[in-house]
Amino acid sequence: MASKKPPDSDTHINDIISRIDPKVSGKTMVDLMSNLFPICRSITGRGVLETFAILRNYIDLRIHEVPTGYQAYDWVVPKEWNIRDAYIKNKHGERVIDFNQSNLHVVNYSAPISATMPLDQLKPHLHTKPDMPNAIPYVTSYYKEQWGFCLTQNQLDELPEGEYEILIDSSLTEGKLTYADAILPGKSEEEILLSTYVCHPSLANDNLSGPALTSLLYQILAQTNLRYTYRFVFVPETLGTLVYLSKHDEHIGRNLHAGYVVTCVGNSGPYTYKRSRQGNSIADKVAEHCLKHVDEKETINVVDFFPLGSDERQYCSPGFNFPVGSLMRSMYGTYPEYHTSLDNMEFVSKEGLASSLKVYARVVQIHELNKVYINPSPYGEPHLSKHGIYPTIGGQKEGRESVERTMYLLAYADGINDLVDIANLANQPAWAFTPEVEALTKAGLLRIHEENAGR
Repeated sequence: MASKKPPDSDTHINDIISRIDPKVSGKTMVDLMSNLFPICRSITGRGVLETFAILRNYIDLRIHEVPTGYQAYDWVVPKEWNIRDAYIKNKHGERVIDFNQSNLHVVNYSAPISATMPLDQLKPHLHTKPDMPNAIPYVTSYYKEQWGFCLTQNQLDELPEGEYEILIDSSLTEGKLTYADAILPGKSEEEILLSTYVCHPSLANDNLSGPALTSLLYQILAQTNLRYTYRFVFVPETLGTLVYLSKHDEHIGRNLHAGYVVTCVGNSGPYTYKRSRQGNSIADKVAEHCLKHVDEKETINVVDFFPLGSDERQYCSPGFNFPVGSLMRSMYGTYPEYHTSLDNMEFVSKEGLASSLKVYARVVQIHELNKVYINPSPYGEPHLSKHGIYPTIGGQKEGRESVERTMYLLAYADGINDLVDIANLANQPAWAFTPEVEALTKAGLLRIHEENAGR
C-alpha cells in the first residue's frame, strides 16, 4: 500500500513540477492502466474490489460500502452484479461471441440466461454500432433486469441464420456497492476535491485514465507541504457519487474550496475545461488560468456547464451547487472511440497522460499559491532599489519581466484581487510570481490580506 504523507514533509509546492519526469510518470500510468484494463467493472461487484486492490499499491485508499437497498437521495443501490462467463455458440459449438475475448461483449448488468434460440429471436438482444462496423459498443442496463450481447456490426453481418446456444453466467444478489477515498491533510481544513470513477469495464481513456492520473498526483502531493487538505474520491459513476455525497455532503459543503472531476485525460486531444454550474468559481478561474499558460502550442477549449456528462452533474446539482468543474483532454462524447472497444490501450499514450498530470499539478500549484495580498504602503510606488529589489541599472532588458510582475503586485494588491487576478492582468502565469511575492513580503511591501486569505 502507498505510504501516508510524512508528517515532516517540507517540499515546497513550487517543486512539484520539477519532480514529474514525463517518461517515468507516463510509463507508470500506462502500466497501471494495463493492469486494470482486463477487469470487468460495473457499479457493484468484484470488479470494483479488484480495481481497488490494485490502486491501493499507489494510493492509501479507505474502502467503504453500503448495502443493496441503500437510498441516496432519489436513488437506491440495486442488487450486486457479478459475471463469470458468457458466450454465443453456433451450431458447431464454436464461440462466435466470447466474453473472455472482450468484457464489452455482454450488456453490463445482464441478468443470467442459458438458452438456445434462432437468430431472429436473438437479434433484439444484440447491440452494434453500425456507423463504426469494427467497434463493440459499451451498453448497460443497471436498473432493469434484462440481458444482451454487444458485438461489431461486421460480426453481426457474418452470423448465418440458424440456432444459437447462449449463456450469460451472471448473478444478481443482495450485496453491496463499494467506493473509496483518500485524504491528504494540509494546514487548512479547506479542501480541494479530486473525484474519479471506477465502474467501466475495459475502456482506457474514459475511465482508467482518471484513476491512474489521480493516483500518481496523490503520490506527488503526499510528499509536499500542503496548504489545503486534498480529498481523493473513487466511486462508481453517478450512483456512487450520490452515495458518497449522502455520507459527506455537510462536511464537503462546509469545507470545499474547489474541486475537479478527473476523466478522459489519457489521449493527446485538445484540453477541454468544463466549468462548474456557478460558471465563475475559484475552480473555474484557476483551471482556465492554468490552461492559458501551461503550453502555448496546445489547443484549449472551455465550455460552460451543461447537465450531461460525468459526476460534475451531481456535485453541481442545484441543492449542492459546489465549485466543481472537469478538466479533460478530448471530452467524453466528442471522440468516435468513446464508449466502444476502440477506446483501448492503443488510444491513450504515455505522452498524453504525462502532459495531463503536469496540468493537474499546475492547477494544484496555483490553488496553493493563490492568496489575496495587500500593499500596506499604497501611496505612490515604493523606492524599490532602496529595498534591494530593483535592478541597480535602469532601462536594461534583463530583469524587466520581474520588475513588471513586481509593479503589477504593488498596483493591484488591494485586498480584493487575488494572485490569479493579478497574474491575469499581467498576462503571466501565477506560478511565475513566487520570487517577487517572496521578495516584497520579506521587505514588508506586501502582506497577505487575512480577511480574504483563503478566498
